[in-house]
Amino acid sequence: MNPELVLGIGRDALGMLLLLASPLLLVALLVGVVIGVLQAATQINEMTLAFIPKLFAMALTGYLAGPWMLKLLVGYTRTLIEGIPGMLR
Repeated sequence: MNPELVLGIGRDALGMLLLLASPLLLVALLVGVVIGVLQAATQINEMTLAFIPKLFAMALTGYLAGPWMLKLLVGYTRTLIEGIPGMLR
């Protein structure tokens, strides 16, 4: 195993991490901004108000994007495991 191979595997793993985390993080960001604007408009300064909508939105996103995320992760893992013999030579 040469250093370029290890760095390539690490780069691919970080790319996969970004792909898997981005739907949940984007939904949390959007819901947080919308709740923040509503709190600013109504002058309700309750810190825990954004927690429940974010929780529901992220659960819904996990339910809707879960199969895609699982397929992506299984494909990456399968490719990585199938490449082990080539890496050891």
